[in-house]
Amino acid sequence: MAEELCAPARARRSGGRAARVAVRAAPLSDDMRPVRAGLSGGHYKPLSDAAVLRIHEAALQALEEIGLSNAPKSGIEAMVAAGAVLGEDGRLRYPRALVEDMLAKAARGITLYGRDPRHHLDLSGSRVHYGTAGAAVHVVDVDTGDYRDSTAQDLYDAARLVHHLDNVHFFQRICVCRDVIDNFEMDVNTLYGALAGTTKHVGTSFSDPSHVAGCFELLHMVAGGEEAWRAQPFVSNSNCFVVPPMKFAEESCMTMEACIRGGMPVLLLSAGQAGATSPAPIAASIVQAVAECLAGVVYVNSIAPGHPAIFGTWPFVSDLRTGAMSGGSAEQALLTAGCAQMHRFYGLPGGAAAGIADSKMPDMQAGWEQAMSNALAGLAGLNMVYEAVGMHASLLGFCFESLTLGDDLLGQAIRCVRGIDVTEDALSLEVMREVCLGGPGHYLGSDQTLRLMQTEYVYPRIGNRMSPKEWNEAGRPMLLDAAKARTAEILSKAPCQIDPALDRAIREKFAIHFR
Repeated sequence: MAEELCAPARARRSGGRAARVAVRAAPLSDDMRPVRAGLSGGHYKPLSDAAVLRIHEAALQALEEIGLSNAPKSGIEAMVAAGAVLGEDGRLRYPRALVEDMLAKAARGITLYGRDPRHHLDLSGSRVHYGTAGAAVHVVDVDTGDYRDSTAQDLYDAARLVHHLDNVHFFQRICVCRDVIDNFEMDVNTLYGALAGTTKHVGTSFSDPSHVAGCFELLHMVAGGEEAWRAQPFVSNSNCFVVPPMKFAEESCMTMEACIRGGMPVLLLSAGQAGATSPAPIAASIVQAVAECLAGVVYVNSIAPGHPAIFGTWPFVSDLRTGAMSGGSAEQALLTAGCAQMHRFYGLPGGAAAGIADSKMPDMQAGWEQAMSNALAGLAGLNMVYEAVGMHASLLGFCFESLTLGDDLLGQAIRCVRGIDVTEDALSLEVMREVCLGGPGHYLGSDQTLRLMQTEYVYPRIGNRMSPKEWNEAGRPMLLDAAKARTAEILSKAPCQIDPALDRAIREKFAIHFR
């Protein structure tokens, strides 16, 4: 092992042309890997403690004085019974004491399950997980630059790809099955395409409340029965329960109620757009999102106290010159990091959006946009970082090669989340003495360097660190070509994650539109 890891250093000293790549003799155990799911962030705080309290107070005031409209009858009954006040104007208003009571009942430290225990997600504290989402309506062709309609096959293939990307920890609908015309069949294919592609945790949504029962029938088949499903629900409902500003989405709320009854965790998703459907100031946009999600906390816990729910403050940014969404902006990165700080203030599991590119292709612009917001979200301790990879044109386009590139990008972001290990061994002067006082004068071959080479440092899978000379001699490999090659290799081998007999039974019962 030592000889193997020393090879790059020997090549540099001797002027040889050996590939500068460290190779492990065997895979590292999860607890030794330099990056992995669930590392704790929270070191970055864009808001001062005083600012967090001001946002909290403003959100409570908004709930007391403005409230929310358009809740379904069942939701009104549950929330009024819990202590909400229904005004003559039809708006529900929420006394501070009610919000505080429901926060006390809300679930904390929840686990989002995968079908494989390796993929369980611990949402306690500031543990960080990155995954997909976005529901793009187009797929980006990196060869032609064209945007074509997305299909059920694309969604299934994206799930298969994510299954083999270590730094992408969960899969939520990344594109819309536009080739499936019937809305129930679209919901079924969205759900089954994700489950067939990966055993990681899956997020899904339903286009109509009436579709929930049929989709739960499919879930019970995959789980091996309703009891097994309820014990470890491996799918969560991404639910846009509000239409900002401060208005419930009636059908989505009814869907949410059905999912709660069925034992499915819910993502309470508030997705206002600063300057359009939420206030233009970043702080005020956070206030509205927090107020709406606090109303969601009251809603969920008035129906089922302690039901697992994710505080999904997802405010987006507008380019105020045009009114168009700008998911790749610095303001978006700050919004998401600020929302993460509010999740932590309440001690609730939280999720928000990062990693969106406004760029139309996986180019330099996309790189800086995705890296900036992903790094800030992780450093702020966001539990669930949605839309982290693969998304272009402000969520209108999804790119397979960008997913693969994003795996490398997230590896670097997660390394930032892990931070600097300050231990007795790390600060020991013994190695310095050995090297400087009669030693070789460098650390390349020291036991400490070799030991930490794989556990302290992260190396890109397809990112290129060759010198210009090496790069030229290797034929000047391009990053996008490497991404295309790895994507094709994974998809050529990635199998369906459903047992063949069960797959046949599901296809007999439901109209499945992918191979």
